[in-house]
Amino acid sequence: MTYLPEASSVAGRIDGLFYAMLGLSAVVVLAVFTTMLVFAVRFRRGRNVDRSGESHRDLGIEMAWTLVPFAMFLAIFVWSIRLWIDMRTPPPDASTIHVVGKQWMWEFEHPDGQREIDTLHVALGQPVRLVMISQDVIHDVYVPAFRVKQDVLPGRYTQLWFTPTRTGTYDLFCAEYCGTDHSRMGGVVVVQTPAGHARWLASHASGSLANQGRVLFTRFGCAGCHDAGSSVHAPRLDGLYGSTVPLADGRQVLADERYLHDSITLPDREVAAGYAPLMPSYKDRIDESDILALVAYLKVRGTDRETPHAAH
Repeated sequence: MTYLPEASSVAGRIDGLFYAMLGLSAVVVLAVFTTMLVFAVRFRRGRNVDRSGESHRDLGIEMAWTLVPFAMFLAIFVWSIRLWIDMRTPPPDASTIHVVGKQWMWEFEHPDGQREIDTLHVALGQPVRLVMISQDVIHDVYVPAFRVKQDVLPGRYTQLWFTPTRTGTYDLFCAEYCGTDHSRMGGVVVVQTPAGHARWLASHASGSLANQGRVLFTRFGCAGCHDAGSSVHAPRLDGLYGSTVPLADGRQVLADERYLHDSITLPDREVAAGYAPLMPSYKDRIDESDILALVAYLKVRGTDRETPHAAH
């Protein structure tokens, strides 16, 4: 049997929970089958025992066999809920990497513009938050050595996070059947020392993701409607991210990553108050990787984090 290393901060906790559940289940199974065996031997054919069927109740025994297993399984439940919450709450200092799943490859986008296919480089001891979306069907990121797994859905952002604790190269799989070449949709996560990872980032820098989005904003004609000098009556985008947007139907929504993504791909779903639904949908017209760059640009547009104009 091949040993599967514990290579993330949650791997040992997940293994501990698994072995506790396995041990508890084994104890319950052993107790049930032992009781069955005792009664089968005691009341076998030909044995001179009381078979009248009269009830002999013992409240203490009944309470024990009810409350003890209940308390044990409740403890497992509380343990698992606390672990689940921790696994769904990335640390504030986690670096964000965007992931696009498509038939049949993984595309990774680092904040400084480094782009990888089927290989993800991360730093030892640095929390990493993956923000993921699919371009076509449902996929699933699964890194066994990290004990992390999360569906990647079309039209919706999902996330997972991990902190690598061992350097090395670890397998990454798609754990959701996604078509003909599903079995070939894999990759690796390369965990480097902090110094080695910094050198890798510097050698593969290609301009920030937000800067790439600025270029695409002009290329796709977005500036023609949304820039201040435009004659088209369209919502202004400076400082939009993180604000509350009133909608034409009277609702209010938070302008988060989901809202920005849907405004590009499904502009008729949540129309801003005071504006006509004139914007065409870019769904299936541009790649999800380009949408990620546009969203990254819109998140910083009009703030002191906005990148300088790129040559194009």
